[in-house]
Amino acid sequence: MIPKLTDDTAKPPTGFGRLWTAQTVSSLGDGVTHAALPLLALTVTRNPMALAAVTAAGTLPWLLFGTLGGALVDRWDRHRTMWVADVARAALLAMAAAAAALDVLSTGLLAAVAFLLALGGLFFDTAATAYLPDLLGRDPALLQRANSRLRGAQTAASGFAGPPAGSALLALGRAVPLLTDAVSFALSALLVRSLPTVPRPAAAASESLLRQARAGASYVFRDRLLLGLALRPAVGNIAFVAVETVLALFAHERLGIGAFGFGLLLTAEATGGLLGAGIASFLGRRLGTGTALTCTAMVEGVAVLGLAAAPNPYVAGLALAVCGAGMGATMVLAPSLRQAVVPAHLMGRVTSTSRMLAMCAAPFGAVLGGWLATTYDLRTPLYTAGGLLLAMTAVTATMTSNRRVETALRDAASASEPAPPPVPA
Repeated sequence: MIPKLTDDTAKPPTGFGRLWTAQTVSSLGDGVTHAALPLLALTVTRNPMALAAVTAAGTLPWLLFGTLGGALVDRWDRHRTMWVADVARAALLAMAAAAAALDVLSTGLLAAVAFLLALGGLFFDTAATAYLPDLLGRDPALLQRANSRLRGAQTAASGFAGPPAGSALLALGRAVPLLTDAVSFALSALLVRSLPTVPRPAAAASESLLRQARAGASYVFRDRLLLGLALRPAVGNIAFVAVETVLALFAHERLGIGAFGFGLLLTAEATGGLLGAGIASFLGRRLGTGTALTCTAMVEGVAVLGLAAAPNPYVAGLALAVCGAGMGATMVLAPSLRQAVVPAHLMGRVTSTSRMLAMCAAPFGAVLGGWLATTYDLRTPLYTAGGLLLAMTAVTATMTSNRRVETALRDAASASEPAPPPVPA
């Protein structure tokens, strides 16, 4: 029998609406900055290595402080961590906007801004991921529906509305997009500050921070379900970054489309992501979370193979939309399951360990994609990525099976139940 892990009648508490609004506003600001920051860098330098340094700076915090950041989040009050991170990012962007207005921007300053923004994002995202299951009572149904709404809003705000708004605002002045994002973080901080507090998990104060970080990482590697959930984005990042590395060139030379058409391809992928996030809960109900995750992984692999073989831009756009749908559903189902089964006191470390594995895998994908395209042709990285995704599906299918998921949910529910009162003598 397929496990039924969701309940249509479950409704999130009122506090979730404020969290959703805060993250939507913040995602809109992120989209503005995501588009504006590289364009700002172009106004300072045309040196490709300097531009790459600004981009790379935004990935370093997860690589350098991923597990340690998770250990700190597990020590700190998660509610406070979120709004303090928002306030800090608002102040940072306000100072960057002042630097832009005074015409003292430099690539070093922009790289520092990118690094510190990502560091703040590390703490906010990890704390928010750990806070959500406590807010929703660790209910699998609520977590899937909540993550579906959060993911959909994030995609719409940062993927559709934010980038064009960032480009338009930059035309009004170099400081305008940075100041807009600062306001978005300030509004998010106010909303998050009003959220209810949740009990802090008991911390092992006698343990060092490094020991606690190692404990979180080892917890992931010892648990086959969590390891399977971590391998999906890690291997997926190798494949998807390999595709992204050559996608623009592939679109131009093999599909014969220019910059506008390439933008439409990316829009197709984002549209698919919205659809996938919207139907994730339905897939979880009908197939079971484990089987749904296996199916979305297969869809991603087949879609990338379809992209590799695409004879024209229309087939390529369809393939990217299907791939985006698989990714969107995965990015709802997998985090929801992780939030439902991981003990509260380990949530920050488990989340950051999984995210760090995915981030560390990305550079390998970039090197792989560039090498295959140079050594063979532009379709080879895409075929390789599709094969890699399907191989990963075969490896992780048993690790994230319905039976294993149901067992983990049952164990988590038993562990969270209060102990029965002692029987009087």
